[in-house]
Amino acid sequence: MIHYKNKAQVELMRESALLVSETLAAVATMLQPGITTLKVDQFAEAFIRDHQAVPSFKNYKGYPFACCISVNDAVVHGFPNDRELRDGDIISVDVGVFRNGYHGDSAYTFAIGSISEDLKRLLRVTKESLYKGIEKAVAGNRVGDIAFAIQEHTEKLHNFGVVRELVGHGLGTHLHEDPQVPNYGKRGSGAKLQDGLVIAIEPMINLGVKEVWYDKDGWTVRTKDGKPSAHYEHNVCVRKGEPDILSSFEPIEKNEQQNKNLDSSYYTSSVYNNAAGSVVAV
Repeated sequence: MIHYKNKAQVELMRESALLVSETLAAVATMLQPGITTLKVDQFAEAFIRDHQAVPSFKNYKGYPFACCISVNDAVVHGFPNDRELRDGDIISVDVGVFRNGYHGDSAYTFAIGSISEDLKRLLRVTKESLYKGIEKAVAGNRVGDIAFAIQEHTEKLHNFGVVRELVGHGLGTHLHEDPQVPNYGKRGSGAKLQDGLVIAIEPMINLGVKEVWYDKDGWTVRTKDGKPSAHYEHNVCVRKGEPDILSSFEPIEKNEQQNKNLDSSYYTSSVYNNAAGSVVAV
């Protein structure tokens, strides 16, 4: 069943979504070669709890950590561990928080040190595709319009692999609600988008093939060919005319650019203004 939110509920969800953004922005200040993903997870959990919220992921269906931290060929749901990050790695940090009865859920992929041109293109195109999908998140469109926009930009134009087994989702009092929001599909297909629907749009795009497999921990999803994968996620409320982005990358990008241990040369602000069209992040 699809649950629609009224104005007051959407504002509570915005608070949760923005706390996720603030958490990711704080993470952006500490990332560097030599740090472990377990330390990143512990830092993020402390930040969330210090802001009177609870990590949504911890103990969700048995998941043992506050964050999903996926490095290089790990697509999503990576376990934080004692592996030290190295120059040239890319790391997706996926965070959820529960506050005031509602979840926020957002993800961002960071580049450690200096990354290759192929990885820069992967990150740039994946992030662009998120905004291409968001453009279609307006009342009257269908889920398939979002999916098609993401697939067209990543797979058809840039020959990247779009993961089929993992999708975006509705969001609210539960972490995962209807409808599912895939990153591939046909225009005009799927559930019709109506005002007040809040969804998490999250392209998971592979440098190589689209196929994936599950690691022995039962959670970490990896690319079949071992090539890297990128992941970006926003929380979006469907509205008439233009979507309302509840989460924000602005504080994350600011700290990313100020951290000399991160490679932010893969994009410029003009790229995202063009990619987002009339969409304005709140």
